[in-house]
Amino acid sequence: MHQLVLVRHGRSEWNERNLFTGWYDCPLTDVGRAEARAAGTMLTEANLLPDLVHTSTLQRAIETANLLLASCDRQWIPVQRSWRLNERHYGDLTGLDKAATRELHGDEQLQAWRRGYRTPPPPISPDNPYNPTASPAYAHLPAEVLPLTECLADVVDRLLPYWVDRIIPDLQAGNRVLVTAHGNSLRALVKHLDGISDDDITELNIPTGMPLYYELDEQFRPVDHRHPLERALDPKAAAQAAADVAKQAGGR
Repeated sequence: MHQLVLVRHGRSEWNERNLFTGWYDCPLTDVGRAEARAAGTMLTEANLLPDLVHTSTLQRAIETANLLLASCDRQWIPVQRSWRLNERHYGDLTGLDKAATRELHGDEQLQAWRRGYRTPPPPISPDNPYNPTASPAYAHLPAEVLPLTECLADVVDRLLPYWVDRIIPDLQAGNRVLVTAHGNSLRALVKHLDGISDDDITELNIPTGMPLYYELDEQFRPVDHRHPLERALDPKAAAQAAADVAKQAGGR
C-alpha cells in the first residue's frame, strides 16, 4: 500500500481579495499561515508524517510546505519543486476580480472559464502587469511549453507526466509522499486518481490547508472509493471550506 497526502496551500492574499491568481506569485495571509501550521499538526496527530515533499514553484505552495514541515518537525526531509504542479494559468483573467468579471461577462461565461473542463480563458496579454512569462523561474522552459492560458484539461496534460515520472517512483520506494500544490493542480490529480468524469470534476472544490489522505494500491489507484473530501483529515471542516470556495464570484 502506498501513502499519499495532498494539501492545497493556505489562504493567499489574492484568495482574500477574490482575484484570479493563476501563476501570479502572491504570498499567504496570516490565516493561510495558520492553516499551514494546523495541517502539520493534523498530520502529526494522525501519524502521517511525510518522508518527502513535492511542491509547485509558487511561493504560496512553498511557504505552506515550509510551515507545515516546521509544525510537525520534518524540515529536514527532501523537497522537490516543479512548475508542473503550478496552479492553472488563468490567462488574461489573472488579476481580475471574480465578482466583477461575472458582472461584466455574465455568470454563464464566468462559469465556463472557471469550471469548463475544456474552456480556457483568453491568453494573457504581454502588457498584463501580472504576466509571469518573464519570470526567471520559467527561463528554462521552451516557449512552446510555457502556457499563456489553460483549461483544467491542459493542467491534467502537464501534470500527469510529473506524477508518473517523479511522484510514483517516490511512492514505489516506500515513501509517504506529501504534495503541496493548488486548487486546480490538485483537482487535476484527484480527477486522475479517482477516475472522476469531465463533467463531475466541475463540482469538486479543494479546500485550503486541509490534508487529503490517499491509500493507493499497486496500480496507484485508491484502495477505496470515497469522495475526495471524505479523505480529508477533518471531513466536516473540508466540506464547509469547499462550499465557501464554490461561492466565490457570487455564482454557483
